[in-house]
Amino acid sequence: MLIGYQRTSTLDQNLDLQRDALKQAGCERIFSDQVSGAKFDRPGLNEALKFTREGDCICVWRLDRLGRSLQHLIEVVADLESRGGALKSLTENIDTLSAGGRLVFHVFAAMAEFERNLTRERCLAGLAAARARGRTGGRRQVLTGPKLELAKKLRADRTMPADEACQILGCSRSTFYKATG
Repeated sequence: MLIGYQRTSTLDQNLDLQRDALKQAGCERIFSDQVSGAKFDRPGLNEALKFTREGDCICVWRLDRLGRSLQHLIEVVADLESRGGALKSLTENIDTLSAGGRLVFHVFAAMAEFERNLTRERCLAGLAAARARGRTGGRRQVLTGPKLELAKKLRADRTMPADEACQILGCSRSTFYKATG
């Protein structure tokens, strides 16, 4: 069975274009949502997925109507495939029932994983470079013990500017003022 899913981002937008394309493609049942694609809770999509049985195919006008992100799209297709279902996108001409459609979809998935790995590597390299320059990241240490006593003396004396006191103590202005009241 070919099951249609259509979505618009707002109530102001019209579903007619998607509905007409899905009907023309032969969808016997069409589920709808009128919410942002970024929303996790999409009742129409949840219903369509629950309705799908082995051998069924969820059909969308465009891939961006189905997934919040490429990662979410991959998860939806993996779920469909694990239950013996498939995905068909009319605009991108992808049909995971065919070997070629599965290949194209999995190339997209591999590229998304590659991009995530590159982002992770860049992030780790940036953190290592910052550590090499003496930056550790995270929150500043709270002033305690001798540093706290020195901070209180410097604040009470008021002969030294706060910025200079912070440099000596190795803390931010907000930490200095929080510690010295």
